[in-house]
Amino acid sequence: MNISVFGLGYVGYICLGCFAKNGHKVIGVDINKTKVDFINRGKTLVYEKDIDKIIQEQRGFGNVSVTNNAYDAVLKSDVSLICVGTPSTQNGHLNLNAIYNVSEQIAKAISDKITFHVVVIRSTVLPGTSEKVSVIIEKFSTRKNGIDFAVISNPEFLREGSAVQDFNTPPYTLVGGTHTPAIQKIKEMYSHIKAPFIITDNRTAEVLKFVSNAYHALKIIFANEVGNICKGLGIDSQKLMDIFCMDDKLNISSKYLKPGFSYGGSCLPKDLKALRTIAHDLYIECPVLENIERSNEVQKKIVLEKIIEFGKNRIGFIGISFKEGTDDLRNSPIIDIIEKLIGKGYEIFIYDQNVRISHLLGANKEYIIGKIPYISKLIEENIALLLQKSEVIVLVNHDIEFYKIAKGIPEAKTVYDLVDIRDKAIIKNYTGISW
Repeated sequence: MNISVFGLGYVGYICLGCFAKNGHKVIGVDINKTKVDFINRGKTLVYEKDIDKIIQEQRGFGNVSVTNNAYDAVLKSDVSLICVGTPSTQNGHLNLNAIYNVSEQIAKAISDKITFHVVVIRSTVLPGTSEKVSVIIEKFSTRKNGIDFAVISNPEFLREGSAVQDFNTPPYTLVGGTHTPAIQKIKEMYSHIKAPFIITDNRTAEVLKFVSNAYHALKIIFANEVGNICKGLGIDSQKLMDIFCMDDKLNISSKYLKPGFSYGGSCLPKDLKALRTIAHDLYIECPVLENIERSNEVQKKIVLEKIIEFGKNRIGFIGISFKEGTDDLRNSPIIDIIEKLIGKGYEIFIYDQNVRISHLLGANKEYIIGKIPYISKLIEENIALLLQKSEVIVLVNHDIEFYKIAKGIPEAKTVYDLVDIRDKAIIKNYTGISW
């Protein structure tokens, strides 16, 4: 396949060599004549393991060339990769001028092509950039999006120091777009990569890069805060985190990484508070740990405001324990919502087959009697009555029975889903908490 790579910075340079190494003819394009001359003299632009050898080798085979001529590069290629820089602005946005300038250059060349052209955005860009690039190409060419060309999102996840390895052995290849022939072309371009090929929409692909890097930053800060606490306690933080990372069922896994409602229960709030207190006693600042609870409260606020926004007075809650498979109401986040709604004059109905007041024992019974005695008056034993009385149905946790109930919710009811049952039931008048 013939590929043009626009922008010979870090990402573009890696793409130039690695795609050539894997059997493609690759033309590098950059407005900086010095960069082009440097490569043509056999010099390396980026200090990165193996890449200089790959570039020199592939230039010798005739698989790599570089130029300042964008027009010629597009005419000689089937796919154009946009890899130009998108630096931060003072207000935290990204400067996308280089993306738009390259798009104009590509558009002018596409005007004179008779074959379909695929434009791939590898740079880190704001959501909606793919659509803007499509508009720019249509404006500066005589061609139509989806007929003569297509714009695909294909963010890179390369780490400096291991970029070549990351390129060839990624966890997945992510492609955003809806044009099937263009996506197939990209699939062929990555045919040497033995990893899942994931197809999604453009905006999801564009935003995922930000989410991934934010999470990596969060992990580093979390580990550092834990390390500071361990240091204060005289504990070897490296040994502690080695043990922590051995748990790949919960700690290093996808568990708890699905958007939804706030956490609750007796363990998470108690232990988080204890760890914060330990840090406080040691005079150690832990901004991330100190703000977890605050963020949890924000999620409760979002749910409360949305229920009020529906403009209905009779609210039914299916499930009130802090998670599925238990009758434990201690620190159940939905209880806070219910208390506030009652205070505002809403009529509340509750169904939870796991919570039967007459069968509750021990700490849970004491909690209900001492903290929320009114709950027993709100519980409906018959789910059909709750569905009949309620104007808004709030699905609170993942209990299997609730999925079955969801299928029978009357169409006239408004459904507010905190757990994501979209694959279990098709519901009209449906709103998800964050989907």
